[in-house]
Amino acid sequence: MNKKVSTTEEQVKIRQETKQIFKRFGKKRGNLMPILQKVQGKLGYLPQEAMLEIADFLEIPGIDVYSVITFYNQFRLNPPGRHSIRVCLGTACHMKGGYITLDAWKRRLDIDRGETTPDREFDLDSVACVGCCVMAPVTVVDGKPQGKVEPTKVDGLLLAFEHEQEKKSKNENG
Repeated sequence: MNKKVSTTEEQVKIRQETKQIFKRFGKKRGNLMPILQKVQGKLGYLPQEAMLEIADFLEIPGIDVYSVITFYNQFRLNPPGRHSIRVCLGTACHMKGGYITLDAWKRRLDIDRGETTPDREFDLDSVACVGCCVMAPVTVVDGKPQGKVEPTKVDGLLLAFEHEQEKKSKNENG
């Protein structure tokens, strides 16, 4: 049976933007890291379409591209959300319930660590330490550390986002 594969506008755009970046590089395998960095800088993450284009351009197996991306923690496989949530799991935060806080975020957002909500509103990840141990457990929300973040505070932070969104909607609609 022959199935027709549909390509979304987003996939086409990803391929085009990835190919644009190739103009600055030769087809040497040694260019893999800088190409990955430039593509992620442009797209915010490294989607499958980009990985396949990169593998094709450098004439290397796709698994080699994927292996590099998953080895280095600087690379993202999921698109960034409009709001970035980073839960500290350093020693102090771990001792004060960092994993409980992480679980609360995972439940409330219905995503796992390293994922983005389907509406791309939030992405969630953990970090080793943010250097605010006295405020443990800490969650960094859009680059701003929030201290003593326990499950009830997770609810409060999400409620603040909802309130801000409602306010924005009212201002846009009159």
